[in-house]
Amino acid sequence: MAEPQRARPKPTPETQHFWDGTKAGELRLQRCDACAHVYFPPRPFCPSCASRKVSIFKASGKGFLYSYVINHRPAAPGFTPPYAIAVVELAEGPRMMSNIIDCPQTPEALELDMKLEVAFEKLDDKITLPVFRPARG
Repeated sequence: MAEPQRARPKPTPETQHFWDGTKAGELRLQRCDACAHVYFPPRPFCPSCASRKVSIFKASGKGFLYSYVINHRPAAPGFTPPYAIAVVELAEGPRMMSNIIDCPQTPEALELDMKLEVAFEKLDDKITLPVFRPARG
């Protein structure tokens, strides 16, 4: 019997640029042209001032571990426990939920404020997810 698959996000017209970016190996964010606020998740207006004049740009892919929880329950299809569900604060300011890879999924290894960098996990031909790993160097 096949293992259940991880849930796939469904791109919308408002989020398509983000998913096109991850497929190309880029983390794309939006910046308000009126007030310069950088935000995530994608939307057609600035959450700070409501302006619809927004630009898309390639983010640095750098950030730090803001918070996390380690899941030990085998309830989520496509995940093997234990695994970290993390909140990463990006260098540009926004926070995003993701997973941490390439390090033990333990409190000793997952230190708050540790420097992280984006990596990309291809799920299929349409969806590539941004995940984070400890920064190298």
